[in-house]
Amino acid sequence: MALLETVHADRLAKIERLKEAGMEAYPARTRRTHSVEQFLENHAVLEKNSEEVMLVGRVMSIREHGGSLFVDIFDGMKGQCYVQRDKLGESSYNLFVDTVDVGDILEFSGLAFNTKRGMPSLDVTGWRMLAKSLRPLPDEWFGIKDEDERFRRRYIDILLTKDLAERIKRRSKFWNTIRTYLLERDFVEVETPVLETTTGGAEARPFVTHHNALDMDVYLRISAGELWQKRLMIAGLPKTFEIGRIFRNEGMSAEHAQDYTQVEFYEAFKDYEAGMEMIVDLYRSIADEVYGTRKFSIKGVEVDLDTEWKRYDFCALMQKEYGLDPLDESADWKAVLTGRHISFEETADIGRLVDTAWKQIRKTLAGPGFLVNVPVYLEPLAKKSVKDSRIVERFQVMIAGSEIGKGFSELNDPVDQAERFKRQQELRDAGDEEAQMPDAEFVEALEYGMPPAFGFGVSERLFDFFENVSIREGQIFPLLRPR
Repeated sequence: MALLETVHADRLAKIERLKEAGMEAYPARTRRTHSVEQFLENHAVLEKNSEEVMLVGRVMSIREHGGSLFVDIFDGMKGQCYVQRDKLGESSYNLFVDTVDVGDILEFSGLAFNTKRGMPSLDVTGWRMLAKSLRPLPDEWFGIKDEDERFRRRYIDILLTKDLAERIKRRSKFWNTIRTYLLERDFVEVETPVLETTTGGAEARPFVTHHNALDMDVYLRISAGELWQKRLMIAGLPKTFEIGRIFRNEGMSAEHAQDYTQVEFYEAFKDYEAGMEMIVDLYRSIADEVYGTRKFSIKGVEVDLDTEWKRYDFCALMQKEYGLDPLDESADWKAVLTGRHISFEETADIGRLVDTAWKQIRKTLAGPGFLVNVPVYLEPLAKKSVKDSRIVERFQVMIAGSEIGKGFSELNDPVDQAERFKRQQELRDAGDEEAQMPDAEFVEALEYGMPPAFGFGVSERLFDFFENVSIREGQIFPLLRPR
C-alpha cells in the first residue's frame, strides 16, 4: 500500500510538471486521424504519400533503444511508435521521459515508416497527454491472478487479457445473431415491464422492491415477458421476441446468476414439434456465425450440433433409473431419494421431489437433444399432450448434462390455466416461494382468445457453454459483495 501511495503521489507531481510545460493532463478533445487498425491497413500508402498521421492509445510498454524510445500503444489493437530526441526536440523529449508512464493515454503525430526489422511504425514528430494514469498497471504478461480481484477490477483484466475483450465481442455477436435470425423471420422485437405486481413465466424466487410513487411493493421480473408477450398475441401480434435482463433471487453456481440476459420469443400457429426444428436451426446458426464451427468441448463433453439431435423421454428415463413412474403421483419419491442419499426438503411436493431426482439423471445426458414427455405438474404454462393428458408438450434442450433452453406449445385454455395457477397458489401457501404466482388478469386476457402458439426461451447460459466458462466468467461485470 505504501508503494502504491508513493506511485500515486509521484504521478500527481508529474501532472504538475505537465501543467508547468503548458500541457493539459486531461484534455477534452483529440485530433486522431486513424485508429491503429486503419493505420496498419493503410501503412504503405501513408508512407508513400508522407501523410501526417495522428494516433491515440494507451501506453502499454516503453523500451529504450540508443537514446530513442519504442512505445507500444493500444486502442483496441496494438501499434508501435518510435520516439526520437532529434525529431521531438530536447524539451519535448525530456518532458516525455519525465512525465509519461505505462498506462497513460497519449496522442502521437508523425509519419508512417518501417523499422529496420520491417515493423510498420509511426515516426513521432509530436505528442500530447490525453489522460494521465495515477495507478500502475499490473504486468501485462502476468495480469491479475486472484479471481475476486479480477472480477472487481474487470476493466484491467480485460485490458491485459486479449481473449476477454474478444469474448465481449463474441457475446455481442451472439445476441445480435439471435436478434437477426428472428428479425429475418418477421418477429417484432418488444420491450415488456421489468417491474411487475405479480411475477410470471417461470418458477423462481423474485427480488422485491418498493415503488414510492404508487406506494406499493413490486417484483423484478423472472422471465423476459412471457405473459406479456402472450397478451401481445391476443392483441394480434403473431410473432414477438424480447432480449432482456431478468432477475432471480436464488443461489449462485457455475450456471446460475441472480441477474442475466435471456431471449424469449413466441410464434402463433406453431407447436413445439415445429419449434424443435427451428431451435436446431437457430443453435447451428449461432455456432456458424459466432464460432465458425458446430463442434464444442463443454465441461469435458464433446458436443457436435451437426449430429442428429436425440429425443430423451423424461418418464422413461426416470422409471429406468428409479423404478417409479413420475406420472403416478402417489409414488413414494421421498423413500427413493433417501435410499440414494439425495437431500430434499421434507415439505417438498411431488414436483420438487421428482425434479430433484431428475437432476441426477440430467448430468449423464451429453446431447445435443430434447427432453420431452414431462408431467403436467412440472409445467403450469404448457399445453397438455393430445396423446396423454398427464404430460405436456414441452421440450428442454439438453447439452453437456444441462438444460440450455426451454420451449413448449403454449397453454391457451383459460379454464385449464386457472386450474394450474390454483395449484401453484396451493404450493405457495404451503411455503414454496418458487411456485408461480397466479395472474388473474392474464387468465382474463386468455378468455378473449389466444391462438395456439409455440414459445421458447434461452439464457446467456448457452453463450457460456459455447465459451466453456462459468456464468460469472462469461458476464462482463458479475455481481460482487462490496469490500
